[in-house]
This record gives sequence, C-alpha cells and structure tokens, in this order.
Amino acid sequence: MASRSWIIPVLVALNVVVFVMWNFAPVAQMSVMADNFTVSWNGLTEGRYWTLVTAVFSHNAFFHIFFNLFVLVSFGPVVESLVGGFRFLLFYLVAGIFSSYCHAVVSNLIMHDPAISALGASGAIAGVLLLFSLSFPKEKILIFGIIPLPAIVGAIAFIGLDIWGLYAQAEGGGLPIGHGAHLGGAFVGILYFFYLRLKGGSARRVRT
Repeated sequence: MASRSWIIPVLVALNVVVFVMWNFAPVAQMSVMADNFTVSWNGLTEGRYWTLVTAVFSHNAFFHIFFNLFVLVSFGPVVESLVGGFRFLLFYLVAGIFSSYCHAVVSNLIMHDPAISALGASGAIAGVLLLFSLSFPKEKILIFGIIPLPAIVGAIAFIGLDIWGLYAQAEGGGLPIGHGAHLGGAFVGILYFFYLRLKGGSARRVRT
C-alpha cells in the first residue's frame, strides 16, 4: 500500500502557522509581518523578493484561509496523484510565485498603485483548480458549496469573473480581490496541462 503523501498536510500546516503569527503577534510586529508576508510592486523594487513565496502562505482572515485550504484539501490530492508528489509541489510553488508577481505587475501597471499589497494562496489554488478542471472537465464541482457544475464550466466562470473584476479595478472600482494573482495562477495551471498533454498525451498517474 502506498504511503500517504506529506505534501498537502505540510502546505496546510505552513498556512496555519503564518495565520497564527498574523493573529497573535504583538502589535509592534505587524509591520514586520506586512513587510515579509505580503507582496507588492514596491516591496519587490525594495528587494524583498522572498515575499513572492511567503505571501502564498499568508492569511490574516479566517474565512480567507478556510476557503483556500478547503479547496486545496478537496482538489489537491487528486491533482497530486495525477502528476506525482514532487511535481505537484513544484507546480504549486511556481503557480503561487507567478501569481504573486502578476499581482505586483497588475497593481503597478493597471491599477497605478504599486503600494497595493496582497497575501493568500488563492493564486496557487487557482492553478490547482484549472489543472483539475482541464484534466477532468466533466467532473461535477460545487460552486459556493451548493451549485453543481461541470468542472470546465466552473473554471471558465472563474476566469471570466476575474477578468471582469480586473477590468473594474482598472476603471477605479471593483472589490479588494487579487484578480491579477488569480489569473496568473490559472495561467500556470493551463500551461502545465498543455505541457503534460504534449509530453505524453495525458498526465502520468503516480502514487506518492
């Protein structure tokens, strides 16, 4: 019997540790958390390149971390079994890093506010969701936990909402959501899916 993978539990644990740090650190340390666990264009130009990674594991609101980790635990194991443990971890990190960079670029070039910071695993999660949806397009997923849709329809809707949201932000409106990060992570998921198709026709199923 194959041993159970340690990768997703470790990803969950890292997110929980940083969440605890945000919520229980002394007030005087909040600026340290903001400097090191959020990503922005200004932060990158000041040399804090590590925030491209650390922001991916950073949440300071309960429902934000709950939703992201719920999706990760729901879809992550399937994607991991599809591509293999090490490749899943690498894919997750690349999707997260690229999503962080996309947020920084979008905030600077489209929203014209390079100081806007972002945090959260949503970009990496978007990559996982897109890879799952393209690999299993007819599988039913529950939007908001109640609306059943084929995975591919849900993925298209997800991308469409983020494009609309990004357009609204460019016009000076919209919600404080990292649409650029979502789209960056989704792009990595799409790119990796087609890489797997070109490489061997379908993703190799590997037990880890």
